[in-house]
Amino acid sequence: MALMALQVDTTRPAFSEWLAQVREEALARGIREEIVAQTLDTLEEPLPVVLERDRSQAEAVLSLEQYIGRILTPKLIAVGREKVAEQRALLDAVAARYGVPAGIVAGVWGVESSFGRFSGVRPTIGALATLAWDPRRSAFFRAELFDALEILNRGDIEPAAMKGSWAGAMGQVQFMPSSYLAFAVDFDKDGRRDIWRSTPDVLGSIANYLRANGWDGQRTWGREVTVSPAVRTRIRETVPARTSGCYAMRDMTERRPLDEWQQLGVRRLDGGPLPQNDVEAGLVQTGSRFFLVYPNYDVILRYNCAHHYALAVGLFAELLD
Repeated sequence: MALMALQVDTTRPAFSEWLAQVREEALARGIREEIVAQTLDTLEEPLPVVLERDRSQAEAVLSLEQYIGRILTPKLIAVGREKVAEQRALLDAVAARYGVPAGIVAGVWGVESSFGRFSGVRPTIGALATLAWDPRRSAFFRAELFDALEILNRGDIEPAAMKGSWAGAMGQVQFMPSSYLAFAVDFDKDGRRDIWRSTPDVLGSIANYLRANGWDGQRTWGREVTVSPAVRTRIRETVPARTSGCYAMRDMTERRPLDEWQQLGVRRLDGGPLPQNDVEAGLVQTGSRFFLVYPNYDVILRYNCAHHYALAVGLFAELLD
């Protein structure tokens, strides 16, 4: 292992040499000289805190109850309800435009940035340059770096104001630059797609992302259900796991019609029968809790592929709308 690390270190160019190459490519791509000067020319070295965070992402596994308790605090729920009331007209306009319920949009907003209170303080260009220079995921972050420079080149945000997470996720919606270019919208019609300071752009961009990834405005995300030990065994024997999609998508069963889940013995939390409609659902288990989740749940996973995240958004939405 030590020899492999040494080989990587000796073949990697010095940061200044690597940055000179990036600068040359940025100009060749049409990034304005003043943008290059304000961003790349001010970087002197990779950001140690970014490398440290990248190397120490693994955390103790939390139960869903612990995760929700940490994220969906009584204070955040109270703030969320105030925000939804305050922005009701805007949320309704966004829902009418994109077909995504106000609660889901607000749920993502709250989980991602506590309704704009914590959207990241790291300079995006410095963070992305650090991760693009580092060999671990250089190709991915190099592409994101050039996308971030393109955002600045278009004038949507000033370089000093482009801040976000240590990994380059930006603004109140925590979009990576590539997602910004694809999904951010100028909902307030001021000529900029400002996911940092414009609440209309923030909410419109969340909804546009979800709609573009397949949100069905006629359906919900899922529901918590009761599964007895005997039913659990029956499901394991008859319903296989999914085999495609991101990790969380593969960590659930294949979809089945609700009447099939009913026949297997799955029930609502109150013990009553499942609704009868034509939607299919997959079964997610996290700890001792079970959820039947519909195709819209996959859309939330495309925002962040983790069951705890998607379930927190869905459950939060039910508290807000």
